[in-house]
Amino acid sequence: MTEDVTEDVTDDDRWLRVRDLFERAVDQDPAVLDAWLERESGGDRPLADEVRSLLSHHSRAGSFLVEPAGDRLQDLLAEDHALAPGQIVGPYTVEREIGRGGMGRVYLARDARLGRTVALKALSPDLTTDPAHRNRLRREARAAAALTHPGICTIYALEEFDDELFIATEFVDGHTLREEIESGRRPDGDALLAAARGLASALAHAHSRGVTHRDLKPENIMRGRDGRLKILDFGLALLDPSFDPLFDAPGGSLEPRVTQPGAIAGTPAYMAPEQINGGAVDPRVDVFAYGVVLYEFACGTHPFAGATPLATVARILDSDAAPIAERSPGLPSTLVDVIERCLRKAPADRFASGADILGALEGGLQQTRPRPMTRWWRAHQLVAIALYFVACLAAWQIKEWLPGPATIAFVVAGIAAAVAGVFRGHLLFTERVNRAGFAAERRKAVPVTLAADVTLAVALAVSGLLISPVQPLTAVLTIALGVGVALARLLVEPATTAAAFPPSNPP
Repeated sequence: MTEDVTEDVTDDDRWLRVRDLFERAVDQDPAVLDAWLERESGGDRPLADEVRSLLSHHSRAGSFLVEPAGDRLQDLLAEDHALAPGQIVGPYTVEREIGRGGMGRVYLARDARLGRTVALKALSPDLTTDPAHRNRLRREARAAAALTHPGICTIYALEEFDDELFIATEFVDGHTLREEIESGRRPDGDALLAAARGLASALAHAHSRGVTHRDLKPENIMRGRDGRLKILDFGLALLDPSFDPLFDAPGGSLEPRVTQPGAIAGTPAYMAPEQINGGAVDPRVDVFAYGVVLYEFACGTHPFAGATPLATVARILDSDAAPIAERSPGLPSTLVDVIERCLRKAPADRFASGADILGALEGGLQQTRPRPMTRWWRAHQLVAIALYFVACLAAWQIKEWLPGPATIAFVVAGIAAAVAGVFRGHLLFTERVNRAGFAAERRKAVPVTLAADVTLAVALAVSGLLISPVQPLTAVLTIALGVGVALARLLVEPATTAAAFPPSNPP
């Protein structure tokens, strides 16, 4: 009896450990989950395996929250009548199927009327049998077709054949942004900034015409062979009624939307918190998705990635993303600020639309262009480093003329010049590639360079005095060089630094 009780207690304790580890593992970064489990389980492999098993079941149970609904319904679409290669639909000849989703199947087809290749989307019957939904699709397709921007896939026509609806769009030959992210190659600051501006410009155009995409994600962004990014698939786009000319028509305001208020449309991993909660939707949900996409493009990981899909959605609702500057150092500070503002939970704290994002990016670029005083500061650092080299040569020559007493002054001058030169070179590098951390590095360098410059000036003065009886001209020039180093550090450098980096505009 005693043994049974002991065994029950042991099992209970083990289950409590499993549950505790599981609850904490849900909130861990998937990239470090295995190492975390190994450490927290104390090398107990069966315990770690039990937690992994629970995480796996938890992930499958919540995957529907992260994947688009259409991706979960592809087996049902397979039961629909698919178009075969060579089949003719109106003026279009089907070449092959190139994709499918919740809105229907997509085919590569040839338009006989204009002799061009198009992407032909056959809309799912579930969306077209209801007359109200059918009318809404027509109106939103017309709104999306009115978008003419190089960063948006062009909609050519909304066609109706045999009571079925088709949307013919531009065929973008290239690859998705998802493929770029999964390739493991991260864009540099210039490439990311170009992508940010291109996508913001496209969203600004759509928002200015009352169209909210609602499903912006890497799978819906293509990079064509010309290198340009294009936003695809406005199938879930929402038209602002104030931009709809039919809204004020009799019964217009009573027509239901394709997605009813309170229903979730899109991909939750890229939804804003209010969109996940079924709240009001406006362009600021695209702003949030834009921030998620750029963060993922820059870092290779979702900003709210959790160990399971449920954890990812929970983090979108309740947690802040890790600072992007920590995961991807060296990005332009303006772009970092824009992405972080896009990811804020409250809609009022984000940019209002793509136009505001674009304005922030362009305004920030103007502010970060090197100012004349910044260039003077850089020039001062380079001149100081050159003077260190000249000072060492002068001290060495004096040491050669007076091998005894001048040797100590030469050694001191060499050490001081080396220390100050290294710190100034570090500041030049940091100011160019890590503006966010430059202020802190400059504060660290101030006492070091001050001490090194004063020491160098004293060593030069001593060398000059030692050589003055035999080389008076050399002595005067050496002492003058020491005085110049000291004055440059004590008077000139503080002025150029304050002008280049005023307290009201820190780097």
